[in-house]
Amino acid sequence: MDVLTIGEMLVEFIRKGRDTPHYETGEYAGPFPSGAPAIFVDAASRLGLKSAIIGAVGDDDFGSLLKKRLAADNVDITHVYTDEEYTTGIAFVTYFSDGSRRFVFNLKRSAAARIKPEDVDEDFVKMFRVLHIMGSTLSIGEEVRESCYRAVEIASRAGMMVTYDPNLRAELIEPRMISKISEKVLKVAEIVMPSKAELFDLTGKRSLEEASEEIFKHGVKLLIVKIGEKGSIGLSRQETVFEPAFIVPEVDPTGAGDVFDAAAVYGYLKNWRLRELLEFANAAGALKVTRMGPMSVPEDFSEIKRFMKTGGKKEVKNFC
Repeated sequence: MDVLTIGEMLVEFIRKGRDTPHYETGEYAGPFPSGAPAIFVDAASRLGLKSAIIGAVGDDDFGSLLKKRLAADNVDITHVYTDEEYTTGIAFVTYFSDGSRRFVFNLKRSAAARIKPEDVDEDFVKMFRVLHIMGSTLSIGEEVRESCYRAVEIASRAGMMVTYDPNLRAELIEPRMISKISEKVLKVAEIVMPSKAELFDLTGKRSLEEASEEIFKHGVKLLIVKIGEKGSIGLSRQETVFEPAFIVPEVDPTGAGDVFDAAAVYGYLKNWRLRELLEFANAAGALKVTRMGPMSVPEDFSEIKRFMKTGGKKEVKNFC
């Protein structure tokens, strides 16, 4: 088996139109299958990686929607638990013309928050090459956080690769707390994939050079910084590589970072050069942006490669 993740599975409702806050009456589209770890693992599976998720859903139609979608894409859901007392997690998102977005989550009182350390089976975890952790999962609550830490501890002892995306959600946790809850993961992570803002919150630094140096102190081998519409930067002790973003019409950006993560892990497992890895991950994330629904991920490896041959790239003078 290739890739395992753990964390929130939820459905998402998207506000129709833009610039309408949640406190105003309006219409939403959905439900769409979602949840950062679920999007990541679905994209990884479509790329051909044998993938699985440890998670929990309610005994309801939303839970059925999520399990059916992941199973249809060959994600192993044998360790997705059905909670009869709590409902499946829900998120509402609205977009604004300045590029910002606002979420309303029902996660901390949902089945997603009921993942327990005893749900993390050691023998199951050790079947995989990679364990991917999301900061959004660490932010849901103490019990889920401890479950992630248990998975990380097992993976570290077994010599597995741990990858980490801080995936900060201010609606779930204060940004200043992300450094504290990330510490146990950073100590063993081989790849860390934050946005630039998340990197600064994670390290307390305000320059890319200082922040990356702080990350490398943990023993991280590769830092990939997602800089949105500009592209991405890959940094290791040996090199720094910038790869510009592809030009695409934006329909729904939610999930693009999770798809990017899956594509980056795929390239890393294939021992690709850093520039090749970044270009592929940028392309995967760009394709996601063009589609409605957070789990509207690329169909497969071939679709991404075809897009890379025809897609234009942005001209970026200052990537920092």
